[in-house]
Amino acid sequence: MPASSAVELDQHLAAMRPRLHRYCARMVGSVLDGEDVLQDALIKAVEAFASAAPVENVEAWLFRIAHNTALDFLRRRNRQEALHSAEEVEMIADRLDELERRQIAASSLRTFMRLPVAQRASVILMDVLGCSLAEVCGIMDFSLPAVKAALHRGRTQLRAFACEADDAPRPGLKEADRIRLNAYVSRFNARDFDAIRAMIADDIRLDLVNRTRLNGKAEVSRYFTNYAKVSDWHLVVGQVERRPAILAFDPREPDAPPKSFMLLDWSAGEVAAIRDFRHAPYAIDGAEWAVDGG
Repeated sequence: MPASSAVELDQHLAAMRPRLHRYCARMVGSVLDGEDVLQDALIKAVEAFASAAPVENVEAWLFRIAHNTALDFLRRRNRQEALHSAEEVEMIADRLDELERRQIAASSLRTFMRLPVAQRASVILMDVLGCSLAEVCGIMDFSLPAVKAALHRGRTQLRAFACEADDAPRPGLKEADRIRLNAYVSRFNARDFDAIRAMIADDIRLDLVNRTRLNGKAEVSRYFTNYAKVSDWHLVVGQVERRPAILAFDPREPDAPPKSFMLLDWSAGEVAAIRDFRHAPYAIDGAEWAVDGG
């Protein structure tokens, strides 16, 4: 459906944000960096929409912007590979059964990062997000033979990676991180938000992802007030992408994985910044997370 107004564009952005994040996170190998790439892409989309010709296929247009923004991010990280190295050979894209498709979609972000960029993009777009070959060609600006070649090689590599044993050690939290996160979490779970407010810096910054940003102790205090009004959370100290984090579980679903997470930055013993993904539950999808065992 074409978007003819800024209001309609906003509706498309809200509806597509989880899928766009899923693509960005797998392209750059991190749900956290993926959110940053997504936010940059959304800003570019809003800025471009005002001067663009009528957008007939908004979904493809947004994926193209997200794709290019992810590539820009990779270039800045000096991890860009030769995108046009795929040979222009005619190759029929493999037909996957549903089990194979689910296995590919479940591959970890670190596994996707082992693929060359062209293979990674084509597999994510087609096998994770369900795009057609024609849509993948348009988003990547590749010919059909090049997309088919990249797709075939990417799938072959993922099958090989799936057979490898994952013997990588899982580093635990440093003791200092464990102590201060446990102090924060125990007070939060006890709903002692006055004690939490005493832990935060006067110039604290809050990024409530996909909702709002607040600055300073007075504004951020409202954030804790809102948590006090609901009971759909229980916090646990852990890691996300091997970074110290707070995992948020739903106490009504004791066997479910975490529904979101928080990241804290500290300065001089105080909480200087909070990044809370409560309103961006898509971010935990595919993330490497672990509950702290200490």
